[in-house]
Amino acid sequence: MDLDPGEPERVALHARDVEFDWSQLPMHWVPGEPFATHWINFLHLVLPEGERWFVEVFKQALPLITDERLAEDVRGFVGQEAVHAESHQGVIDHFDAHGLDTRPFVGQVRWMFRKTLGDRPLRGKRAESWLVQRLALVAAIEHFTAFLGQWVLDAEELDLAGADATMLDLLRWHGAEEVEHRAVAFEVYQHVHGGYLLRVQSMLLATAVLTILWVRGLRFLLAHDPVLRGRRKPRWRDLIRTGRLGLTPSYRQLLGSLPAFFRPGYHPSQHGSTAQAVDYLAGSPAALAAGH
Repeated sequence: MDLDPGEPERVALHARDVEFDWSQLPMHWVPGEPFATHWINFLHLVLPEGERWFVEVFKQALPLITDERLAEDVRGFVGQEAVHAESHQGVIDHFDAHGLDTRPFVGQVRWMFRKTLGDRPLRGKRAESWLVQRLALVAAIEHFTAFLGQWVLDAEELDLAGADATMLDLLRWHGAEEVEHRAVAFEVYQHVHGGYLLRVQSMLLATAVLTILWVRGLRFLLAHDPVLRGRRKPRWRDLIRTGRLGLTPSYRQLLGSLPAFFRPGYHPSQHGSTAQAVDYLAGSPAALAAGH
């Protein structure tokens, strides 16, 4: 695929130090929009454990990578994901301290990643097969995170709605790095296996699991919101409404992000703007506050 003339051919991936101050974060950081707030807050519930799982899986995959350039990208990917996990953990800690106890749901997420998708007492080819299956799943999930990263970089409607600036910076800093490293998981999977059927199966599984988790997570957040006190339940029409307002991705955007992954010639570089991501990262308030 020919690169857009404005896109860099390759970016050296590295973890960035960031600092976020959550002391002034309101419970509904999109003013007057608890549904949109908590639709996005779901990410804070799953990302710390999910990103830590990514890190462990890719550390295990590193010895299988014979391409030094790809290995370098993996080391950068691992560094970025580790910082992402800790940054979102800060939001969870803030919620827990201000009346929204996330621990019951986060505990279920932790069990899924550490037990269901964690290491198994396998050896030889069986151990390698389990690793490849998890790499395929990470590649599928990274397709979603890259889509969401590009979406939040473009979501000017959140600024117009008065969304909390620190939260927007967290989301856009993280989203920009997801766009920046969007090809790494896919290329690692292609390098160690590359099978099309497993790739498709993994995307179908990831889509189903993420949909179920998102619905359950949204219900949990609305039910335990100390401001709402259980008076609000998620409705599909809320997603339609907030999607039309640009405060969450629309149904069309969410569903439209999927078909590309199933094309045999798909590559993540075909979607998203590295130039836009790098530009945001250069001016991220959290990165600048940390001395970068």
